[in-house]
Amino acid sequence: MGLGVLGTGSSDAIVPGTVILTQNTSDTSHDTANFKHGTGKHRDILLNPQPSNDPNDPLNWPYYQKVVVVAVIIYGSSLCAAVAGPLLNASLFVLSTEFERPIADFTVLSGYQLLVAAASGPFVSAFARKYGKRPSFLFATLFCLIGTIIGSVSTNYNTLLASRIIQGLSIAAYESLVYTLVGDIFFVHERGLYSAVMSFTLTCVSNLSSVVAGRITNDLGWHYLFHILNACLGLQLILTFLFVPESSYVRDPTMSAALQITDQGEKNATTSGEIQHIESVTQIPRKSFWQNLAVFTGTYTDESLFRLVVAPFVSCLNIVALWTVIVTGAATSFYVAVAFTIAQLFSPPPYLLTTAEVGYVSLGPFIGGVLGCVTVAILLDPLTVWLSKRNGGIYEPEFRLPLVAIGVLCGAGAFGFGGLAAAQANIYVIAFMWGLMLFGISFIVGPCSAYAIDAYRSISDEIFIVNIMFKNFLFYGYSYFINNWTASAGPAPVFYTFGGISFGLVASAGVVYVFGKRYRAFWNRHNIMEKLGMEGRLGT
Repeated sequence: MGLGVLGTGSSDAIVPGTVILTQNTSDTSHDTANFKHGTGKHRDILLNPQPSNDPNDPLNWPYYQKVVVVAVIIYGSSLCAAVAGPLLNASLFVLSTEFERPIADFTVLSGYQLLVAAASGPFVSAFARKYGKRPSFLFATLFCLIGTIIGSVSTNYNTLLASRIIQGLSIAAYESLVYTLVGDIFFVHERGLYSAVMSFTLTCVSNLSSVVAGRITNDLGWHYLFHILNACLGLQLILTFLFVPESSYVRDPTMSAALQITDQGEKNATTSGEIQHIESVTQIPRKSFWQNLAVFTGTYTDESLFRLVVAPFVSCLNIVALWTVIVTGAATSFYVAVAFTIAQLFSPPPYLLTTAEVGYVSLGPFIGGVLGCVTVAILLDPLTVWLSKRNGGIYEPEFRLPLVAIGVLCGAGAFGFGGLAAAQANIYVIAFMWGLMLFGISFIVGPCSAYAIDAYRSISDEIFIVNIMFKNFLFYGYSYFINNWTASAGPAPVFYTFGGISFGLVASAGVVYVFGKRYRAFWNRHNIMEKLGMEGRLGT
């Protein structure tokens, strides 16, 4: 509609995702007086989606409850995805020596774990869409706990492999559903912050885990990685059962459409009076704490599980959804490629780093990732609101994307890491370059994830499931060739390749910013998933 986002060219086209977000008191172009607004400094912001009058609507949960839910799920993501995945990275050299097998054999252990995570993704998506996110999170934690118990008693390669495979069954839920949970319980003007927090959990925490894991292996032995994780997972299972109620909610589609406008700025035909009439029909009592402990709370779609399993693959027919998957998945995979090679690069001469010291190298990306995610969290929502105000109060999901430009630092970091590692330069400078890479990745993953939630809310579950499938299949592939490629060609060609690709991914965000709205309008008219009965109309 403006600010570089091209309109649809049709004066009466309703484009899902384009909504009224802010309104000055002097603005009379839109009748929004009867709609629900934010409070305090957000009192000029219209709540989007408009919450119902049902006290059990997750949008109506007290803010402290939302924060508690997010905190518990972040803890679960840290354990089941960010820690369980790279758990053995800093210990690869030790395991290789103890079991008298090549390092590549132990990299493949993580590869199989990630292969299982990718393959289970469509089934996790279908189950969550049908029966809700709460049982998905509970079962995921349970699988991770079982796999970790097996790992803690393993004494041979095959048992360790079984442990990693079972752990892999926990990853899909904690890498994909966490983003859609943000869309369930937060409004548009709040989602950027929590999307950035989730991105931080799934990227930066994994680097911190390598720091801690390396020290534990050095002082206590690698079995203690599993012993300690067992205790943490037991606590997570209890916290999830007690404090994470079901966030899926069957919302009246009229509510989602209420603040959508035409391409020329006219409000949707649905009036606030109609919304209030619909919402005043029923008064529903708030569920008690004990009622919220139910693991299964019903079904949230009439679709068959088969169709829901297929839905993530069909969602890839949406070109921009597929773009989101490729950009965020590829960017995330680059730092994992580094993690697969650090023991190989820095344990032998000339560095001769101990297992603990190899883990300490991960402090670089951890600090870089923290700084990146904090910066994204601080900037993303305020920038979105500011651009919306400059756009006459109209929010376009593409306003999430300008920050992606800073993602060029991912490529700069990759080039720096590869070149310096090849030159056997100072280890602290190399760690800094890895940190710069993570700083840049934060500006790719956070904004693009928030964009997917806002632009294609009704298929966001499918988008993030395909995302974890794509990146975990990449990780699995890396486990087979990245160490051998690095050994034969050296680190420079490997990471120059990743750096060049990242520059191209960042540049593509400019194309989506300009043409994204037109594509949203096109998809709304030719929604293949809707024609197949796999989703309702798109909405925020």
